[in-house]
Amino acid sequence: MKPPPLPEETLVRVLRISKLNGLSVLIIAGLGALFSLATWDLVGVVVGGLVAYGGWMELSGRKHLLRGEAVEGMRRLVRSQWIVLGVILVYCVSRLASFDAESALGPLTPEMRTQLVEAGVDLASIMPLIRLAFYYGLYGSVALVTLIYQGGMARYYRRRTDVVKQALETRLRPPPVVRLVKTGPDPEDLLT
Repeated sequence: MKPPPLPEETLVRVLRISKLNGLSVLIIAGLGALFSLATWDLVGVVVGGLVAYGGWMELSGRKHLLRGEAVEGMRRLVRSQWIVLGVILVYCVSRLASFDAESALGPLTPEMRTQLVEAGVDLASIMPLIRLAFYYGLYGSVALVTLIYQGGMARYYRRRTDVVKQALETRLRPPPVVRLVKTGPDPEDLLT
């Protein structure tokens, strides 16, 4: 059985994960917010901005750890995960509650609609299928993945708070002073 990692190894791992995760969230959410801004989707801009803020907060928590502030750093790492989780879950639930059949068919071109009608497909009859497969499937999956990943990251950081605190205290503690014990006269005294 493998022994648990040393506190210093845990600190290094937390720093590495928080940098990778924080940058990923910040970049992806920031790009999503910019794309939403380009398409005039204000809800997407707000959601992307709030999720990007969660990524920024994770990077901020990492900076606190690098400065030796274990409690504040780990608190920010955990809080960042809850922010991202909360924003995405609220967005998914609001999308699930606001299903609009016409907007679901919006991407269909007039030619596609004509082909579906000629094939004998009644658009009104496939709405429950679109609602189930597209809306519930897509937003339900996003909510579930976010719950598992961000919740797992919050738990990961929370469970390592004491170990990281210990590693930072050890790292910041000055080395012990070694005192030499005299066992006889000083060599300088023998010369005089």
